[in-house]
Amino acid sequence: VLLTGLMILQNGESAIWSSVQDISDRKQAETKLHLANEELVRATRLKDEFLANMSHELRTPLNAILGMTEGLQEEVFGIVNDRQLKALRTVEKSASHLLSLINDILDVAKIESGQITLDYNKVSVKQLCASSLSFVKQQALKKNIQLHTEIPANIELISVDEVRIRQVLINLLTNAVKFTPERGTVTLTVSLLLQENTSLNYLRIAIRDTGIGISPENAAKLFKPFVQIDGALNRQQTGTGLGLVLVKQIVELHGGKVGLTSELGVSSCFTIDLPCSHAPGINLSSQVGSLPLDQESTPPLALANAPMSDQPPLVLLAEDNPANVATISSYLQAKGYRILVANNGWKAVELSISHQPDVILMDIQMPDLDGLEAMGQIRQQSSLQDTPIVALTALAMKGDQERCLAAGADYYLSKPVKLKQLDNLLKEILAHRRSAN
Repeated sequence: VLLTGLMILQNGESAIWSSVQDISDRKQAETKLHLANEELVRATRLKDEFLANMSHELRTPLNAILGMTEGLQEEVFGIVNDRQLKALRTVEKSASHLLSLINDILDVAKIESGQITLDYNKVSVKQLCASSLSFVKQQALKKNIQLHTEIPANIELISVDEVRIRQVLINLLTNAVKFTPERGTVTLTVSLLLQENTSLNYLRIAIRDTGIGISPENAAKLFKPFVQIDGALNRQQTGTGLGLVLVKQIVELHGGKVGLTSELGVSSCFTIDLPCSHAPGINLSSQVGSLPLDQESTPPLALANAPMSDQPPLVLLAEDNPANVATISSYLQAKGYRILVANNGWKAVELSISHQPDVILMDIQMPDLDGLEAMGQIRQQSSLQDTPIVALTALAMKGDQERCLAAGADYYLSKPVKLKQLDNLLKEILAHRRSAN
């Protein structure tokens, strides 16, 4: 009996120690998991901060380059001859290309970190395709490439994020024209893929070219970030290798898929399949509104041409970058505005109170007092609560616009901004104030 009791006691102690060890191991695993999660959150935060800073640092000098170029082409600094005008157009084209590369890099990073949400709207398929084709018409004309479309009349609307899908189509069309030899053909075809036993169908947009084609081994590399098929030092085409990565990611965010068929030296055909609830023969054209072919915000003609008062409007420009100050102030002065300049947030608040400007242009990242805090201080003044404030900033990440509007801004423009667009916005704001008064 005594021996049996000792054996039971030993077995019980063994079980207890085993349970204690299990609990200890589990706690250690939980601690390691918690630390790993904390490190992941920290790494994500640092990456987001890096992207936000890079966005700001890269866009700020581009704003001056594109702004000065635009001002020179409009001859606000004096008469420009044809040779100089041609050089300015080259500078503008190169700077715009650089901006598009920066935007591609930031877009890929934002999609991968889950920072992009889709804004769904019912869009005319025909007009979506037409507006996308308009971006490559000039490029195709230079190479004598014919552009064709095949869009059935019974396919009217689709619910997508219009801006993002247009970005997809422009990417695919640009590539098709770029890699098609002179006197070739690029064809955009739309069709409906009906699925059996389900109400969910797919809209297929296919872009076929008569270009150089893609080999099977290279086709697998196309949708990988920063990878180009022609990666040699003597490569013929430029770019980051991110265009098709964005295409794939944006389409998949919509619940769709991307396809490719190609024959080396003959042609390539890229397809995007987007979920839709279309059925042939449905006429929804009454819901379709006209879509502008450009993305500039242009006010109605009556507002844009509204006469100025005897005293030119006073615009306060809060900006700490000397190149941007020179660019924006010179352009607006040439357009008839009076300009006050503040190179930090405190100066912006001080000049707003003392001079009561008609409009305030507010940069966000400034020394001493940033633009968000400066707008808060300005809005505390009863005489400035209705003064229009335009946040004019290189901050262009998710949430930046909302932060600016919440801090007191009425409008938000991300740099680099087109100066003509800024002038049009100011005219619209001033015309609205005149009519309200």
